[in-house]
Amino acid sequence: MSVAEVPVAESVPLPGVWAELIGQERSVAVLRRAVAGERNAMAHAWLVTGPPGSGRSNVGRAFAAALQCARGGCGECSECRTSRSGAHPDVTLVRTEQLSIGVDEVRDLVRRAAMSPTMGRRQVLVVEDADRVTERGADALLKSIEEPAAKTVWILCAPTVDDVVPTIRSRCRLLTLQTPTVDAVARLLQVRDGVTPELAEFAARVAQGHVGRARALARNEAARDRRAAVLAIPGRLTDLGSCLRAAAELVEATAEEAAAATGELDTAEKAELSEALGFGTKGARPRHAQAAMKELEDQQKARAKRFQRDAIDRALTELTGFYRDLLSLQTGSGAPLVNAELAPQLGVLARKSTATSTLHRIDALLGCRVALENNVAPLLAVEAALIGLARG
Repeated sequence: MSVAEVPVAESVPLPGVWAELIGQERSVAVLRRAVAGERNAMAHAWLVTGPPGSGRSNVGRAFAAALQCARGGCGECSECRTSRSGAHPDVTLVRTEQLSIGVDEVRDLVRRAAMSPTMGRRQVLVVEDADRVTERGADALLKSIEEPAAKTVWILCAPTVDDVVPTIRSRCRLLTLQTPTVDAVARLLQVRDGVTPELAEFAARVAQGHVGRARALARNEAARDRRAAVLAIPGRLTDLGSCLRAAAELVEATAEEAAAATGELDTAEKAELSEALGFGTKGARPRHAQAAMKELEDQQKARAKRFQRDAIDRALTELTGFYRDLLSLQTGSGAPLVNAELAPQLGVLARKSTATSTLHRIDALLGCRVALENNVAPLLAVEAALIGLARG
């Protein structure tokens, strides 16, 4: 089922738990009607889709909070706070740090979905990475969505409807989010994070509506430096050797970024498990201790692999934006430049190459994404992409 469009004034600030869902006024209006119990407004399963950075997860959490709140999502009560943080006993937030959500984890969710609420009004399950549910996991999920418990609500989040198997998406009410405008993201950064207007505008523009990415760029100079290094890559690709060197440096940099993001968490998890298993104490260790440590290490490796893939994907997004700007100049489309600060460099490149060669380069970047999704080794995938950029 598809949500009908709702006319709503986009200039009116959203209240309560909805306040930070910028650019989603129409979708929020639909959800608020469902929370209020209007006729035919509520569904037992929702599929929230939207481009990266549109706020799918935030919408899911806000909706869950509003369903538990006696005032429809005031944002101040205990129900709102605990629902959004994951501490509410009747709200389950699922966001995998692994490459996929397997059947065992889905079965645990299905068992929880069958339970009656203990404190809240409903049993709400928010799956923030529904596109990562495996095929067997989807089979396990289907029955619960087909035959839901009376007070259970599923909220599935995915980039597009095509990322969820047809049998599940056909049983959900579809809510499609929009990409927030640059101005809206910039205002949020200034008001919420105290970012200067100039930096907020820059971060919002280059993040192309991705709120989380814009915030990271605005608050972290290292993130801005990494982005600048990625955008310098096209100018370095003069021969095969330079392509291979640039690919190796990019993959190494993303691996270091992933290690920095997961290092402290890995150490804390190992210490916690060691204590639970009795490592470092007198007496015999449980027979399953080594197996448990091995399982944890495997999970941590998978998480680091995902973090690195995400970092490479961000680099590919930056490069795609670069060539999108180049194509805009070559075709005279008049579209605003994502990388406006690079306009002189882009202008020179636009005169030295053709729109056809630029399209070939964009295809090479898209091919890299496909290769990574098919578990091609990151170095091989990036090498092929950069060679494609050099050849045009």
